[in-house]
Parts: sequence; structure tokens; C-alpha cells
Amino acid sequence: MKIAVLKETRYAENRVALTPQVAQQLIKVGHTIQIEEGAGYASNFSNDAYEKVGCEIADKTAILARAEVLLKVNAPDPSEIELMKEGTVLISYLYATFNTDLVQQLNAKKISAFAMDAIPRISRAQNMDALSSQANLAGYKAVILGAAQMGKIFPLLMTAAGTLTPARVLIYGAGVAGLQAVATAKRLGAVVEVSDVRPETKEQVESLGGKFIEVKSDETAKVEGGYAKEVSADYLAKQKEAVNKSLFQADLVITTALVMGKKAPILITEDQVKQMKLGAVIVDMAVEQGGNCELSEYDKTIVKHGVQVIGPANLPATLPQNASELYAKNIQNLLNLLATKEAFKWELEEDITKGTLICHAGKLMK
Repeated sequence: MKIAVLKETRYAENRVALTPQVAQQLIKVGHTIQIEEGAGYASNFSNDAYEKVGCEIADKTAILARAEVLLKVNAPDPSEIELMKEGTVLISYLYATFNTDLVQQLNAKKISAFAMDAIPRISRAQNMDALSSQANLAGYKAVILGAAQMGKIFPLLMTAAGTLTPARVLIYGAGVAGLQAVATAKRLGAVVEVSDVRPETKEQVESLGGKFIEVKSDETAKVEGGYAKEVSADYLAKQKEAVNKSLFQADLVITTALVMGKKAPILITEDQVKQMKLGAVIVDMAVEQGGNCELSEYDKTIVKHGVQVIGPANLPATLPQNASELYAKNIQNLLNLLATKEAFKWELEEDITKGTLICHAGKLMK
């Protein structure tokens, strides 16, 4: 198949959908690959690196005129969709719930669009799960980002001049990002506590050396697609009460809580921030979906009531080389499932195909 990769145009996006190593493997099985000039540069992959493995470097218009399969990290913008030929297969993040106009535009051109953000959370799809691979990196970077802004070190330090107590880290959410944050903060020597509405995450938190903060409630959080569904206001109030003591003692707070297809829940109010330690840092990883802290601002670091609130845009893109390597493997594994070297299989009732296919041949699939 004729596969194309474009340079990402989204703000603060440094990733690329295909690395030279994965491109070489796809070429070996018979595909041809065109890469837009400079597409991999921000991820430390030069044009020469792609050409050496057999890719052709071309401009965007020429690429889209020929492409049978378009691979991207982020959804194409409307101008790119206009250049795509009818019947092209697109594989990228789509977030179809939030981007309905874009989905309609894709569907009007009979483009078959697979959403990397809709990979089902099942065991055989783990090696295709881009949300998990990118969240893993983001959880690590959130700790490093917080550590760089704190006014103290993480570990216990005993010196001739006196003993320094370890930093206290509080993490909201024990999903992929939260668990990686736990592991990273523990490796750096911090005391780590974790809050999550899903009681089944307790064992995972404790296996990494974190302390799980339990919420006493008759309500059990439901999970859908690997994400917690919205819980009641009463449950959130009980969680807030259970976590407050740890929040007010924390040097670093990392929030990761997301609800699929909806705005992120507010877990830290301005009133709570007022009661936090002077110099504490909050890294709000959910800021792209509205944020878990009431004060968070997208892609900004602000100081309110003596607390730094960081709202980082697109954390995985701050580690673009590793993020691109993992994302490209996710794409390759999905392609291996969806297609032979000649064409797509279109097994519309297969679980992963059914979960990721948003529109196909002029028909909305969801």
C-alpha cells in the first residue's frame, strides 16, 4: 500500500507518526512510504534517516494526492482533509466525541478513519494502545517537571549540617500515567500517596511502594474502557475529605483523572489550594480536558496563594523521540491486524476494528 506521513501542525507537537526504524519494517513487507519534508526533525529523525531506509521525501500536496493510507499523530486539519483523495484510510488520534465537524468532513469524502484514542482496553490490543504508551511517558515527565519547580529535593538526605526530610508527593489517579508517576517519584526518594475512585487499583499502587488513600463509601466507581466513569457529587465530597490531609502536607501534587468523552472532574478547588503548603507545586495532567484543578490554565504555569499550578500542554510531545518510537510501534501493530501487505481486511465485526473505526465508505460507524 502507498503510506503517507505528514509533519504535525498542532501547537507544541513534536512527535511524528512513523520512525525510520518502523518505516523500514513496513517497506520490507512491500509497502511504499512517503514522508513530508521535515516531518521527523522535531523528534530527532532527519530526512536522510528516512531516505536511507527507502522512504521518499515529498511535499504535502504531492503526498496526499497519492496516499492510500495516511498516518498521523493528531487528526488532520480541514485543509489537509481537502487535499486527501476519496477513499483514503486515515489512522490518527481523532477524539470523535469532541471533533464531530471534522468527522463529518472525513465522512463526506468517504475516508475510512481509525481512531488511535479508541483502541479497546483488552489484552490483545495492549501493543496497539497509544493512549497507554503515551500516558506512561507523560507520567514520568510530570514528576520531572514538578521536581524541577519544587524548592526542595525528593529524597531523605543526611548530612553533617543536618537531615533533610523527603518530599511528599500526592497523585490523583492510578491509571497508566499515575502509576508511572508513583514509580518515578519513589525512585527519586519521595513519600508517595495516591487517591483513586477505583478500589481495585490499591494493590497496584502498593506494589510500587505508594500508600493508597481509601475512601469510605457504599458507592463503587464503574469502569468503562479502562477509565473511571463519573461518580456522584457525594462520592467526590467524601474523596475530598479523605485526601485533604495529604493534600495540605504535599510538596508536589500530580493529577491525572480523566473521564472518557467528558470534561475532566474538578478534584482540587481554589479553597483547597489556599490551604496547601507555601511553595507546593501542582502538575495538572488533565488540563487538555479542562483540568482537575480549578485554577489550572492550559499550557501555563501560574502562582496562586503561594502554590505553583502547572498546566502542561501535550506532555508526551516533550519527550518526542521516545513518544514517536512507541506511537510508531502502536501504529505498526494496528496495521498488522487491520491489513495484509496488499489491502485492508475490513473485518467490521472484529473487536478492535469495531472499536476504532469511526467512519467508513461514507457511513458513520458510531
